[in-house]
Amino acid sequence: MRIVLIGSGNLAEQLALALTEGNAGLVQIYGRNRERAQKLGELCHTPYTSDPKQVVAADLYLVAVSDRAVESATAPLPIPEEALVAHTAGSIAIHKLPHRRCGAFYPFQTFTKGRRVDFREIPIFVECSDEEGLTMLKEAAARISDHLFEADGDQRRRIHLAGVFAANFVNALYGVGEELMERAGFGFEELKPLIGEVARKAAEADHPRRVQTGPAVRGDKAVLEIHARLLDEIFGSNTPQSEKLKNIYHEISEQIWETSKKTF
Repeated sequence: MRIVLIGSGNLAEQLALALTEGNAGLVQIYGRNRERAQKLGELCHTPYTSDPKQVVAADLYLVAVSDRAVESATAPLPIPEEALVAHTAGSIAIHKLPHRRCGAFYPFQTFTKGRRVDFREIPIFVECSDEEGLTMLKEAAARISDHLFEADGDQRRRIHLAGVFAANFVNALYGVGEELMERAGFGFEELKPLIGEVARKAAEADHPRRVQTGPAVRGDKAVLEIHARLLDEIFGSNTPQSEKLKNIYHEISEQIWETSKKTF
């Protein structure tokens, strides 16, 4: 199998390295940004180009670009009609790709520039317009990951939504925690052991609800009220920031109480 990777961003970088290390058949990297494409090509010891006319023929084209660029990324490329084109997005239907044979190759992980991840531990969800193409995507995924699943468009959208709640929202709350620590005269370093233990505990549990702690799960209204007053004290009574954080605190506390009491 011959694979061309389209893209040169954070996901493309990690995927290119994984495909190279897995001997999956990566023959070229194409990126509109010549500098980034060159850097990635040199990193993976793989031919690269930023010229659409120089994109080579392949069996599989993996489109690792931002969601908004998925539909247009392959338009200028000389992709053979019989080739399979698959995007790496979680919330985009495969038919958004303007190709007869289309699919999805969705690695369920967060990717940050310069930070390596172990692709063998990453779940990859695949979907394809035809059975032969699905077999091809499974073969490529098996080269780089030990966790392969089939998922249609509706399932992928729900998986992506789960990721937003479990990763993006949680990370945003880390930022709130950091600010509150600073207001107390300390820093993010003192918060890291707590973050690490909570993540490990949730990952090891059969269900995160079973290891939920804190005043909300106990229904401790006195502490909840103290915290609401503290937010007013720290950020100013009735200020937009205070009201927003109090609303977030209240809504999440209600969610914890309602879901946790069904667990015990």
